[in-house]
Amino acid sequence: MKVLVSGGMGYIGSHTVVELLELNHDVVIVDNLYNSQIDVLDNIKKITNKDNIKFYNEDCTNYDALNDIFKKEKVDAVIHFAGYKAVGESISKPLMYYYNNLNTTITLARLAEEYKIKHFIFSSSATVYGDQESPLYETLELKKTTNPYGETKKMSERILSDFVKNNKDMNITLLRYFNPIGAHKSGLIGEKPQGIPNNLMPYVTQVAKGIREKLFIFGNDYNTIDGTGVRDYIHVVDLAKGHIAALLKSNKGLNIYNLGSGVGTSVLELVETFEKVNNIKIPYEIVDRRPGDLATVYADVSKAKVELNWETKLTVEDMVKDAWKFEKNLKWDFSPWN
Repeated sequence: MKVLVSGGMGYIGSHTVVELLELNHDVVIVDNLYNSQIDVLDNIKKITNKDNIKFYNEDCTNYDALNDIFKKEKVDAVIHFAGYKAVGESISKPLMYYYNNLNTTITLARLAEEYKIKHFIFSSSATVYGDQESPLYETLELKKTTNPYGETKKMSERILSDFVKNNKDMNITLLRYFNPIGAHKSGLIGEKPQGIPNNLMPYVTQVAKGIREKLFIFGNDYNTIDGTGVRDYIHVVDLAKGHIAALLKSNKGLNIYNLGSGVGTSVLELVETFEKVNNIKIPYEIVDRRPGDLATVYADVSKAKVELNWETKLTVEDMVKDAWKFEKNLKWDFSPWN
């Protein structure tokens, strides 16, 4: 199968590209490198020992540029990762998030329809559930989210849900991620945020590396095992394999799956696991809660297990070990201190 991966140079996209290549699929990457770097392509080639990867440095809101790519490449499937993903940035730059995240979805869906592409997988998020009691099931009514990023995911889901009603031969799959962390076991690709990390694990690894003085933990007065927020962490490689399962096993029409471990882990538990596995002390400071943060979020993953024959294999210990290996190998080509 020939698969177009929008945002394929990013964190989750690059790991999915690796999994596709290792199963001998052809891959076409489209990425504007807004939040990724060109050296990822070389590292994907090193991991897979494959050079037949098409890469286009294009913005997925640009219909004309993408139309040329679709016309030339004649792809069989689209996996759509080309969305901005930082919650904090979405609050400070809401128009940028609404413009990019909705227009990339509309443009790619429009072209999939025009070129009669049957498989379309969308990178969604557990944020679409809003503030609801965990475990979170796919059948729950979606609630108001707490930030523009989450709203763009929910609106994109609505767009694609309406779109598939008039394209009944298509397989539209919405994958609701929980908290991906970790890196490829090679240490060659992983999460490399520009500037101050918005996510927990790269902040922890940068503290471990000495880039940052200490970790800030937002709140220790939640109703959880130790007062810190509880999240469902999933190894990024398991997450990537979930996309392959969805590509190969989802049915015609609209499909929705949670991709998580189904287990909640607190911030302090994650930090303590990192310290134990990697034998490194992580200094931290408890500060006030962040607006919009929820106490506990974890998935019910039984639907993906039954229908896709997919479940996570890698542990939290694997996640922290692989994340640290990637950070140790990382050579910064810009300043991460700002």
